[in-house]
Amino acid sequence: MKTNTPQGETTNDAERLADFVLFTQRSCILNLASELNKGNVSFPQFFLLTYLSSEEYLTMSDIAKKMGHSTAAATGLVDRLEKLTYVERVHAAEDRRKIMVRITSQGMELVSKMRGEIATNLSEVMSEMDEEEADTVQHARTALNRSL
Repeated sequence: MKTNTPQGETTNDAERLADFVLFTQRSCILNLASELNKGNVSFPQFFLLTYLSSEEYLTMSDIAKKMGHSTAAATGLVDRLEKLTYVERVHAAEDRRKIMVRITSQGMELVSKMRGEIATNLSEVMSEMDEEEADTVQHARTALNRSL
């Protein structure tokens, strides 16, 4: 969908949304970084925790695939998160050689806290939007919901 800006320039909603994402991402990342640093958690570790928060468990190969890492690198991520007590390894009942990783309640608390921080940050940004910007975000939200 194309719209005209007050200056008469034609701007694509996708480009405006990309600008919004880049701006809010920068803001969210800065806040997220300071919070994660307090708990000695890296961004990849946090992203893994967010994956685990929406799954009952993931295998090491699942983790490697989702994170775009080798299985060895995924094992290192899990090792560090396990030391911080954010995840735990469990053996599959049907095959004890199969290791499954699940998030602990402490890990869920961290993810929940960070989601809350991000939501607050986004709410602040969105409260300062003009009507055209808010419409762009709403169109994007609707399209994303349809595609999911």
